[in-house]
Amino acid sequence: MRILVIGSGAREHALLRALRRDPAVTALAVAPGNAGTAVLADTHPVDVADPTAITELAVRLGVDLVVIGPEVPLVAGAADALAARGIAAFGPSAAAARIEGSKAFAKDVMAAAGVATAEAVTVTHPDGVSGALAACGAPYVVKDDGLAAGKGVVVTPDLDVATEHARAVLDGGHPVLVEEFLAGPEVSLFAVCDGERAVPLLPAQDFKRRDDGDAGPNTGGMGAYAPLPWAPVGLVDTVMRDVVDPVLAEMSRRGTPFVGLLYAGLVLTVDGPKVIEFNCRFGDPETQVVLELLDTPLGALLMAAATGRLDTAEPLAWRGGSAVTVVVAAPGYPQAPTLGGAVTGLDGDLVLHAGTRRDADGTVRSTGGRVVSVVGTGDDLAAARVAAYAAVDRIRLDGAHHRTDIALAAQEGLVAVPGTP
Repeated sequence: MRILVIGSGAREHALLRALRRDPAVTALAVAPGNAGTAVLADTHPVDVADPTAITELAVRLGVDLVVIGPEVPLVAGAADALAARGIAAFGPSAAAARIEGSKAFAKDVMAAAGVATAEAVTVTHPDGVSGALAACGAPYVVKDDGLAAGKGVVVTPDLDVATEHARAVLDGGHPVLVEEFLAGPEVSLFAVCDGERAVPLLPAQDFKRRDDGDAGPNTGGMGAYAPLPWAPVGLVDTVMRDVVDPVLAEMSRRGTPFVGLLYAGLVLTVDGPKVIEFNCRFGDPETQVVLELLDTPLGALLMAAATGRLDTAEPLAWRGGSAVTVVVAAPGYPQAPTLGGAVTGLDGDLVLHAGTRRDADGTVRSTGGRVVSVVGTGDDLAAARVAAYAAVDRIRLDGAHHRTDIALAAQEGLVAVPGTP
């Protein structure tokens, strides 16, 4: 099986690592890749926002499967363009990718499917901002309705900050969603889908705020861990029954079956799990820990989903222990990251590159706000944290920033689910 992975982040680096472990995968390519992925796959340039360019590359390489990492090509219709040329793609059609591309669309799907989610008000004109904020109350949750790379959400008790963000989103040409605040720990659950069926992966938890203690601005994600030792018994079965399966059925009913990775971002409230967002692709940085623990061949699983044959896939097997990933970010991230700095200390298979390039002299430099994701594994969270942070301490990038508390509360037994003993 010849596979092309589209994307250039740590998520794609993790996908390549997992695909290399699959004996059925005979050739791997990545486009455009980064400074760390070249040792795993043949590298090719491509404009990820151009479905035609992606398809032409896949045809030229003669691949059997294209795995599309980022949301931008999916929303742009890359899977549709590949399908038109008879090439299997792991990723939804543009119509199905709207579940991430438009939060208002996702809310409509959930309402039709009877899926529990936060109450929300859509605002399309500045005159509606104050009323929506008053209706939903504090803490205020204000979201960009379109794609925002994980940074379009503001959660704040400050009415002025919430109002300013809403007006900035509207000024940018996007509608705004103002939502009620949901109290409880967050969970990310990935489900591999073939349009009719879904297979869940391990639940994970990520950390969106930039700074320790969940302070600072929202980011694309500063770290993650799996599994969740505090998760209620039966959580995955509950989410599949009450969230994923109804959404798949509703998408199919609309004539836009979802094929690919459905990411459910959840809050475990006193009333049970409620959805805060859907993504139409593997999440970053959760992918880095979830796939590190997957023991089942990934290529065969993704091909089964892409071709509507998940019923033939073998049951998933998982490695024991825990995995923790810590993101090392460029100075100034997320507002105005300073790029181009030299990065050293990147030795080790579990340093997954994100925003990097390699100069002609071999120097690795930062090209994005999130520079690398460092993964640690161990028998438990404590051991995985030690391994991850030991590797982080070896990395040098002037002004770099990382959180020091990824998975710490879970390690110390301090994560509480409302309504459970």
